[in-house]
Amino acid sequence: MVKVDIKIENVVANARIADSLDLEYIESKLEDAMFTKKKFPGLVYRTKDPKSAFLIFRSGKVVCTGSKTEEGVREVIDKLAADLRNIGIKVEEHPEFKVQNIVASANIGKELNLGAIVVGLELEGMEYEPEVFPGLVYRINDPKSAILIFSSGRLVITGGKTMEDCERSVKVLLDKLTELELI
Repeated sequence: MVKVDIKIENVVANARIADSLDLEYIESKLEDAMFTKKKFPGLVYRTKDPKSAFLIFRSGKVVCTGSKTEEGVREVIDKLAADLRNIGIKVEEHPEFKVQNIVASANIGKELNLGAIVVGLELEGMEYEPEVFPGLVYRINDPKSAILIFSSGRLVITGGKTMEDCERSVKVLLDKLTELELI
């Protein structure tokens, strides 16, 4: 069996930090906040240390991206809450958050014949249009995820909510490829 190291690249989470927020006020007070009402209904706020980005909505909901761990999400959401309190906005002390998606990467360590994989898997849960995109998209139902497979052997795993989901997704793929004698 092929051993693959999986590395988390990004954790996307959401939280409710207040009942409502004045986005124009936040933009006027926070240096790295940008609100372009005509283009998007949310305010974009980027933090440098730790590096992350938020989409902040009037409803008090936020989407956080850029962290590589759940602990990192906790840290940046607490930092956002502190930044907002510092400009006089009442927000939750330690807002609860929920991980929506983890993006991870891996490398099988050997070249893959994507054409043979398409034939072997009989297009089950797949998208492959090499003239449009160089990777094969393989969708998995359990755990619900998608893996981008590149001929170099590199993988991008998305859709999982935990590291275990990512690991199980890669195992499903590797089991199929082994069974078909494609790796």
